[in-house]
Amino acid sequence: MKFSRIVITAVAFVLLLSFSAHAEKVRWKLAMTWGPTLSPFTDAVEGMAEMVNEMSGGEFVIRIDAANKHKSPFGVLDMVKLGQYDMAHSASYYWKGKDIALLPLTTMPFGMTAPEQYAWFYHGGGMELMQEAYAPHNVYSFPGGNTGNQMGGWFRKEINSLDDLKGLKMRIPGFAGEVLSELGLAVTNIAPGELYTSLERGTIDALEWVGPGMDIKMGFHKIAPYYYTGWHEPATELQFIVNKKEYDKLSDKNRAILTNAMKLASYNMYIKNYHMSADAWSKISTEYPHIKIMTFPDTVIAAMKESNEKLLAEKSKDSPMLKKILASQHKYLEKSREWTKMSDYYYLQDNIEE
Repeated sequence: MKFSRIVITAVAFVLLLSFSAHAEKVRWKLAMTWGPTLSPFTDAVEGMAEMVNEMSGGEFVIRIDAANKHKSPFGVLDMVKLGQYDMAHSASYYWKGKDIALLPLTTMPFGMTAPEQYAWFYHGGGMELMQEAYAPHNVYSFPGGNTGNQMGGWFRKEINSLDDLKGLKMRIPGFAGEVLSELGLAVTNIAPGELYTSLERGTIDALEWVGPGMDIKMGFHKIAPYYYTGWHEPATELQFIVNKKEYDKLSDKNRAILTNAMKLASYNMYIKNYHMSADAWSKISTEYPHIKIMTFPDTVIAAMKESNEKLLAEKSKDSPMLKKILASQHKYLEKSREWTKMSDYYYLQDNIEE
């Protein structure tokens, strides 16, 4: 009897080893553009990794390295492309100097709202165009969480005219940076972890980050109290960037786990960021009464729009891929904006109390 138990135990152990040998064990590394505490951006990454681990039964594990560990917040695309990391979390418009066609996959000035852009990605051909644009970099890209409409930035002084903008040093990424450069600003991009210090030391005179939910925690209002409403990033979509070779090696099951985890984590970030901003905004008047909420003058907005249209035409001539993406977005927006007006704009007109 004792011998039989030993044999049964041994057979079970062998079968377990056999099962384990056939199970796909995947160990990936992910590099973030963000520091380890930059919620809700980091929440999207951590939530995605947790879901992958749980759904795979621990067979697919993703280790997360924040920017303070890998030391290259704007280098994550190259690190994934070269195989130093299997995936990354960042924003496509950070690569405009490397490949301007990637820029509108984040957001564009005076462009789509978040619901319009998500509909374009998943039902209007946007996902296919995104993979086509990223193909030369040997990576895939997936939506990684949206901030919704961002605020126009923190300024040390009030902006009453175009002359007030000229000569200002401002941190602002994406196509908005190109637009403001045309209007006479000295535009730069600075890693998230260096924003407050740069503003405090006078390296920059103004900056835009996200919205009140993330901005207030950064303390920008202590230095630059003029807080302007947005025009430049109506639907800022972050990206999960994935090494093409490693993704293609995954089993069908693990590819499904990863893509669904990324999609859900992205939506969760959108929800959380909206809540954070709504909550922070409700407290501004009582907890931060010195913050002055402003809108840019009509003349400034008009100049921004004119500059934006001029630059779009110029840049599209040099990049067929950029032209293709912008044309697709414009075509989809012609259809979707009418519904946005009906479903949101007219409703808000009738129901917002002045």
